[in-house]
Amino acid sequence: MKLNQSLKLIFGFTGLALIGLELTGCATIANGRFQNVTVNSKPQGAACQLRNNKGQWAISTTPQTIRVHRSAAALHIMCQKPSYKMTEAVFDSYTKKMLAGNLVFGGIIGGGVDAADGAAFSYPNVMTVNLKADRHYR
Repeated sequence: MKLNQSLKLIFGFTGLALIGLELTGCATIANGRFQNVTVNSKPQGAACQLRNNKGQWAISTTPQTIRVHRSAAALHIMCQKPSYKMTEAVFDSYTKKMLAGNLVFGGIIGGGVDAADGAAFSYPNVMTVNLKADRHYR
């Protein structure tokens, strides 16, 4: 009987560990590591480069929606348009409320997974870069 009880205990802990692993990365499962963001400029029609510590992306003309990798790092957007100065705008990411729940239910491992892969963070859904006229443009 002692062997039977030991086996039940081992299988019980194994099952709990597997459930814990399933719960890790909740934000990754719910929202993923990527986010669609819309980049706009005033005036519209600028070409823009986007970058953070997870990658670089480009759009040919604003407004346009593009898929970026979520990150704790800010998203830098550099836009240019003829007769306007090249302009950079920086948009900070913010921690999603889901991270707190993930820490409670998924533990430090789940929260760590989401923080490391960027799933715990979001950027504003719409970002606008205000361009300034270039007086020296010919």
